[in-house]
Amino acid sequence: MKIRSWFKAGLFAAAAGVALSAGAAQAQGSLVMYCGVQEEWCRAMSNAFEKETGIKVAMTRKSAGEIYAQLKAESSNPRGDIWWGGTGDPHLQAAEEGLTQEYASPANKDLHDWALNQWTAAKQRSIGIYAGALGFGFNTEQIKSKGIPEPKCWADLLNAKLKDDVQVADPNSSGTAYNLLATVIQLMGEDKGFEYLKALHKNVSQYTKSGAAPAKAASLGETAVGIVFIHDAVVFAVQGDPIKPVAPCEGTGYEIGSMSIVKGARNLENAKKFYDWALTPAAQALAAPAKSYQVPSNKNAPVPPQSPKMSEMKLINYDFVKYGSSAERTRLLAKWDKEVKALPK
Repeated sequence: MKIRSWFKAGLFAAAAGVALSAGAAQAQGSLVMYCGVQEEWCRAMSNAFEKETGIKVAMTRKSAGEIYAQLKAESSNPRGDIWWGGTGDPHLQAAEEGLTQEYASPANKDLHDWALNQWTAAKQRSIGIYAGALGFGFNTEQIKSKGIPEPKCWADLLNAKLKDDVQVADPNSSGTAYNLLATVIQLMGEDKGFEYLKALHKNVSQYTKSGAAPAKAASLGETAVGIVFIHDAVVFAVQGDPIKPVAPCEGTGYEIGSMSIVKGARNLENAKKFYDWALTPAAQALAAPAKSYQVPSNKNAPVPPQSPKMSEMKLINYDFVKYGSSAERTRLLAKWDKEVKALPK
């Protein structure tokens, strides 16, 4: 999947002035939403949809890996209706395992190819809603105080002076961290990739539950470096915190944030309504005001000016099908638990 050329082709030209249609419909029942992005964006989406349609939304925010695990645990008695947001790999795994269901939205015609490629890979059980590149953010004050050069590459994070001063999430709960695991394997090869992760482990102070948490920690000076999707570091840079986002020099992976309808959803028609609405320019324009700077999947949605310039990055040809498969994800997570997380400091 060659996303870089699409970014370079300028497919993300903004259509300004998009607003939600006025007037909410009469109350139309309820919707249970599992949300895999930042809390503020989750609330913005659920509140706007509820206001516009009259459908009461019960929203729960969790990391993508946690939502996948919840769908699996609830598969015999589904409680959720729509899974919105979070990295595409666990969405693909859920699709493969029959935890989500097929749907073809009328809005598909307005989406970028990378969003539709996710839909095809998932056999129509998931769709791309945004894109974002993996990288890290470092606290400029912390790095300066350590007397080391500003990190620009994955290799720089192995500096001994960063011992216990790097944060990254646990790939078992976080789609971000699983994306890191899959990225270093594709970038370096599996053997060298795991050797890198073992070396990095020496510098990791904490494996967080949430993929975005290390960005906040770095912005506050609680850690020197947080490995995150770059847009998560941008959030804090924009508000003036001493954090600098980095796209690693060796190259990096990226995510296709996704949306899926839960198999056996009790409020199926409302789930479809949300799905269609969430793909509109108006709904996708809610991201930036909620301090989320991913690149939207609708060709006509405005791209936040703060969004990382993915066309300027060295992006790998990320294999979403392979690393989104249930067997590969299970194998790699088990290997990471045994060979990396279990290591002494």
